[in-house]
Amino acid sequence: MKKKRDIRTEIKEIIEPLLEERGYELIEVEYVKEGPRRVLRLYIDHPSGIGLDDCEKVSSFVSDILDERDPIEQSYFLEVSSPGANRPLRKASDYNRFKGREIVIKTFMPVNGQKKFKGTIKGLKDDHVLIEIEKDQEITLPLKNIASARLEIKF
Repeated sequence: MKKKRDIRTEIKEIIEPLLEERGYELIEVEYVKEGPRRVLRLYIDHPSGIGLDDCEKVSSFVSDILDERDPIEQSYFLEVSSPGANRPLRKASDYNRFKGREIVIKTFMPVNGQKKFKGTIKGLKDDHVLIEIEKDQEITLPLKNIASARLEIKF
């Protein structure tokens, strides 16, 4: 049996280029056990947003591809979803794309004594993310030190 990480990587390698050809971005692949069943969950995005029709279309297309390639030995449920309002940022280009939005970043190593930062994305420059953490106070975080980054919903 393949490891979960290998399955996620293999799934990504199989479907990401095919989704990109159709204008979709693969944000994340999860392969998890939930109770007695296994779930392959794909999070997708599109410049005009994701609706139920997009999820159904991608689910049908991906299902056919995965049935043909058969990368997962056991049975599983396929779920396709939007990344949601608190979307993870995975690519360097995401930091310019979502400039001006609120973000929560966790780092691998402390920066100025802390590992969690909340603020407004100011952009990306030379592989460093610039965020405004308080009014007129900015911090620069190297991309290689970012463990996770998610958009934050501001109510």
